[in-house]
Amino acid sequence: MQDYHVVVVGGGFGGLQLVNDLKGAPVRITLIDRRNHHLFQPLLYQVATTLLATSEIAWPIRSFFRDRPEVTTLLAEVVGVDSQAHVVTLKGGETIAYDTLVLATGATHAYFGHDEWEPVAPGLKTLEDATTIRRRVLLAFERAELESDPATCDALLTFTIVGAGPTGVELAGIIAELARTTLPKEFRNIDTTKARIILVEAGPRVLPSFDEGLSAYAHKALEKLGVEVRTGKPVTSCTEEGVTIGETFVPSRTIVWAAGVQASPAAKWLSVPADRAGRVVVDKELRTPGKPDIFIIGDTAAVMRQDGTPVPGIAPAAKQQGAYVAKVIRAKLSGQPAPGPFHYYHQGSLATIGKSAAIIDFGWIKLRGWIAWWVWGLAHIYFLIGTRWRFAVAWSWLWIYISRQHSARLITQRETMREE
Repeated sequence: MQDYHVVVVGGGFGGLQLVNDLKGAPVRITLIDRRNHHLFQPLLYQVATTLLATSEIAWPIRSFFRDRPEVTTLLAEVVGVDSQAHVVTLKGGETIAYDTLVLATGATHAYFGHDEWEPVAPGLKTLEDATTIRRRVLLAFERAELESDPATCDALLTFTIVGAGPTGVELAGIIAELARTTLPKEFRNIDTTKARIILVEAGPRVLPSFDEGLSAYAHKALEKLGVEVRTGKPVTSCTEEGVTIGETFVPSRTIVWAAGVQASPAAKWLSVPADRAGRVVVDKELRTPGKPDIFIIGDTAAVMRQDGTPVPGIAPAAKQQGAYVAKVIRAKLSGQPAPGPFHYYHQGSLATIGKSAAIIDFGWIKLRGWIAWWVWGLAHIYFLIGTRWRFAVAWSWLWIYISRQHSARLITQRETMREE
């Protein structure tokens, strides 16, 4: 079994957990990702809203496995899978053979048939997305400072977030605090406190996956920060000039999309059934039907709980799935019985609203307010990888809490000169 080859596609939470849990197993592992870093996605919105630097939530994948000679890391993009020949195909045409394949390729934003909205309403899944949003938010204030036309200035100071799940709520809260707390003394021609932050949700309430009481608390907390919460009407158009909510056009030069996700094309690679979000429908052992040597985990997999509800696409779920597949592989290599079907253990749902309010739903206990915010912060620091990054993030948050100054307000990307 020393030559048994496990190929893992995706260096997210699920893929890394799998590789970590296979330490000491008699296997060779090839980990393939199209980026060279692992991203702590739960804090990605804090990069987009100038709280944290990119280096505080992302780490080189190679550094994790420098002492694991059985692990080979490849910076490459998988574009196909031949399950008959047991090979994956890379974008450059190269092929890599596998004995067991694990696809943990994640998801991207979904625009519900309106992909033409993406250039004007970027989503938030990667570091590039976060720096794009940060650049556009900061540039909106800078251009408003130079603008002489009141209508154009108002449009520049109107920020629209589409989708009121955790990401949308967190983005709206931090942008509101940026405009009302951090920036007012730094501009002379505009009043940043009058910026409009609009949060749009097609459904009847914000944070629909949370308890109704917690959702109502979040709604009130957002309004207290000055966020305009609009529920019950979908966005019907996004342009460079603004957004149409239902039939009402709102001039808004900065739009952020947080309304939906679409899985990677793994289902197309394998020619297997997928759900409406493109996720592969897997069996109780996270295997692809009819392909027992291929596992799907994380946001790429449609996994059902025992009660018939879907396993949420969050980091703890992906980590549990990665750990489970590692147990299955170990059992196979040792000739032991499989560990049984996968069972997801829900550890709770968390969302933050600004810098001193949050909601937490553990099922048996529900928290809100500043206590929940501290629990939320401690939980995220705990799950960060490495003491150095835990300290860096904790220090950044402490500085922001004391000084009310966001520490990552740099406009550095080339797109800042695109219009010039």
